[in-house]
Amino acid sequence: MARMHSRKRGKSGSTKPVSKVAPSWVKYKAEEVEKLVIKLAKEGKSSAEIGLILRDSYGIPSVKSITGKKITKILEENQLASKVPEDLKNLMRRVIAIMKHMEKNRKDMTAKRGLQLTESKIRRLVRYYKKTKRLPKDWKYSRENINLLLK
Repeated sequence: MARMHSRKRGKSGSTKPVSKVAPSWVKYKAEEVEKLVIKLAKEGKSSAEIGLILRDSYGIPSVKSITGKKITKILEENQLASKVPEDLKNLMRRVIAIMKHMEKNRKDMTAKRGLQLTESKIRRLVRYYKKTKRLPKDWKYSRENINLLLK
């Protein structure tokens, strides 16, 4: 599939393990994995960071194959999930970084274009999350209140 804003095709991207069942070499039980996820979430890690830490440090290839639930589902069950979805939060952090850059470099039109593209992705994502009821209908994105939305 082609990229959204560049007319090119990308080859990068992670691939899930072929087997849906937990490998025999994983020594953790479902309850232990859930406790690890909860512990890492209380330390302030996002769900993507939790997945990376579990993969690299604990040798857990897929939380879903062991527990039967995704990391975000485990966080929601324990009231540790954030109000704003993680991908939307990352896009808003990118907007903040671009805006700081634009304050120093006012004539950088490439950065201005990047800001427009990023904000259009945010608007598209917000529309999707409102439709799927992950965000309330009255939730509004604005450049001025972006710092308040990330907390």
